[in-house]
Amino acid sequence: MLAPLRRKPKRLDEAPALYRSGGGAPVVVDLAGGLPGPAGDGPAGGQGVLVTSARSQLRDLDRLLEDEPVDREVAALARRIARRLAVRRRPREVRGERGAGRLASVPYRYRSDDIDLDRTIEVLTERPVPEDADIVVRERMRPRQAVALVVDVSGSMRGEKVRTAAATVGALSADLADDRLAVVAFWSDAAVLTPLDAPVTGHQVLDALLRIRARGLTNVHFALAVAHAELHRSAARRRTAVLLTDAVHNAGPDPRPLARRFDELHVLLQADGEHDAPLAADLARLGRGRLARVHTHRDVAPALNRMFAGR
Repeated sequence: MLAPLRRKPKRLDEAPALYRSGGGAPVVVDLAGGLPGPAGDGPAGGQGVLVTSARSQLRDLDRLLEDEPVDREVAALARRIARRLAVRRRPREVRGERGAGRLASVPYRYRSDDIDLDRTIEVLTERPVPEDADIVVRERMRPRQAVALVVDVSGSMRGEKVRTAAATVGALSADLADDRLAVVAFWSDAAVLTPLDAPVTGHQVLDALLRIRARGLTNVHFALAVAHAELHRSAARRRTAVLLTDAVHNAGPDPRPLARRFDELHVLLQADGEHDAPLAADLARLGRGRLARVHTHRDVAPALNRMFAGR
């Protein structure tokens, strides 16, 4: 039994809007706060997940983004922070799993006869007496993990809030270069800035974040619904969400029941201003994830390292 929320969110009379490029499966939201039964979940690798009961309003992402960032100095600072985090973080070893997915060049393991001649010749020039594993072949590999970064852009994206978002985008986009990363921005509505099946460029994501006009209300429930649907399009073995927010949920249904549906939901709690620590803790606990307080952008990389420890 969940305790009542500390603040009573505004009840929404119409479905929130979802901004994204191109088509895709509709995300479904629940204006009443209930959740459907298990039949609502689609299979991994499908085209979407039915998580609630009313269709969101689907709108093109270009209608949301302003032509230029509001503050060029803020944008330049955010890029510098993201670049520094991307350079400093050590890329993880590629550990994809065999299956439907992109072609990758890997050592021969008696599973494929599609030889990558260029890579094999490079290896053999250094090994005059080759072994089987020195032959490089091409195999279809599915990503080891899929991650959805869910960024709260309600209110003004300025000051430490921008720097923290930049650090998170920079660190994750570098760390997950060989996996899949989706980025969802949210306020009372939500926007899929980068879907899982698109290449991730930290600078492009930051530019999009800074081109979203300041918004007021915070609907954590809808953001999690969008992230959950996006993650369940992936066939990756691990599907994780990272929620960057102050957790001041003031619009839409209670997001805590929806947190239970995630394989893993981590929460980066922006604690430099007003925030709701109990709600953030509930979301991480129910989502089988970890909670980390971040007061400045310098707290982000250590927090992410703890969250993804053992991966």
